[in-house]
Amino acid sequence: MRIPSRVIGGTLIATLLTQLTACGTLFYPDRRGQIEGKIDPVVAAMDAIGILFYVLPGLIAFGIDFATGAIYYPGGKSAQVDPAKLKPAINADGHVDRTKLQAILESELGQRLPLNDPRLIQHRGSVEQLASYGLVPAA
Repeated sequence: MRIPSRVIGGTLIATLLTQLTACGTLFYPDRRGQIEGKIDPVVAAMDAIGILFYVLPGLIAFGIDFATGAIYYPGGKSAQVDPAKLKPAINADGHVDRTKLQAILESELGQRLPLNDPRLIQHRGSVEQLASYGLVPAA
C-alpha cells in the first residue's frame, strides 16, 4: 500500500510547525525582554522534546526562547520610585545620565540594575503616554 507523497509532505509540515510553535515565546509572551534569571524547566522541557523528535525545530525553539528571554522565570517583583527623587538624573538638556540614575535606583531599591548592559531593551515614550498616566513632562 503506497501513501501519496502529498499526505506525507503535509504531515511532515504540520509536525514541524507544531514543534516550531512549542516554545515559551508563544506560551509566555509577558516574559519577553528578560535578560537573565532562573530557567523555567517546563519551557526547557518543551524545547527539549522538540530536539528529541525534530532536531532543527527544537534548536530554533531554544534559540528563540533564549534570545527573547521567555525561557526564564518572571522576576515577579516591581518597585516604584518617587519621580521627584529621579530628577537629579536628568540633565539640563533633558537627557538621562545613566550613572546618576543607577546610583539613585541602587540607593532607593537596594539592588544594582545593569543600565549599561547591551542586552537592555529600551522603549521610547511620548508626551501622550505621560499624559495618559497623569504626568506632566518637565525636562
